[in-house]
Amino acid sequence: MMKQGVTTITTDQTKLLPKRIILVRHGESEGNIDGSAYSTTPDYKIPLTPQGIAQANQAGTQIRTVISSSGATPNWKVFFYVSPYERSRSSLMGIVRSFPKNTVIGVREECRIREQDFGNFQVAERMKIVKETRERFGRFFYRFPEGESAADVYDRVSSFLESLWRDIDMNRLNHDPADDLNLIIVSHGLASRVFLMKWFKWTVEQFERLNNFDNCEFRVLQLGDGGEYSLAVYHSEEEMQEWGLSPEMIADQKWRARATRGDWNEKCPWYLNVFFDDLGIDSDDGENQHNSS
Repeated sequence: MMKQGVTTITTDQTKLLPKRIILVRHGESEGNIDGSAYSTTPDYKIPLTPQGIAQANQAGTQIRTVISSSGATPNWKVFFYVSPYERSRSSLMGIVRSFPKNTVIGVREECRIREQDFGNFQVAERMKIVKETRERFGRFFYRFPEGESAADVYDRVSSFLESLWRDIDMNRLNHDPADDLNLIIVSHGLASRVFLMKWFKWTVEQFERLNNFDNCEFRVLQLGDGGEYSLAVYHSEEEMQEWGLSPEMIADQKWRARATRGDWNEKCPWYLNVFFDDLGIDSDDGENQHNSS
């Protein structure tokens, strides 16, 4: 329904969208505590530590509390996407223990949300030098020898997002509108940050401000009343500051929590002002002045 140029989202339309999209980093892995593990074990086979398994179990409990509103919301379902890496799949196994079988619609392994490729077997001394070079070059565009840059990860995560929206639009997840649908994406720190960058249209400079997720830490993108997703619906301003969001980025998240789906945040500075030092007030005036000279 259109009214004075503003799109109104009906309750039925909003129900077709997932209520939450939750990004979860895997639990503590052997590679997190001993970088030399990557020199003898392929990255995708690096397992969780006992602490990582415990973290995954705890994360499952916490996520279920979020989804069920501490038990106040009875009708909800979850669908999982998971990276094919051993540490992600093991984390999923720990997380899903907190969910009754009848609440889990399904799970899909998704290669496009895998870890950034740092090359094959990684020699610790060489990787130390390579990562120092990355800091000088820029974290987003630096491509690891025989591996990927964060920009490469951005491209494949963008492709995943397109597929995700097709799944939602075509109801491939078999979502009953009577239930709150929650998508849980169990992945890696960089892939999750790139997901947020793509989703919220953050710039490269804003991406490079972001801090990595802790092991089994999660971010909740939740629908606001108007149908826009925002971190600010569930998370506090203090949390977003700790993650590296600037005041402008936090203000945008708060705006999204109230905005009607499809609205444009004209006051969001990086949509225009960040790219130009000075923009004429009226281009027609400039043309008129040029023509009259």
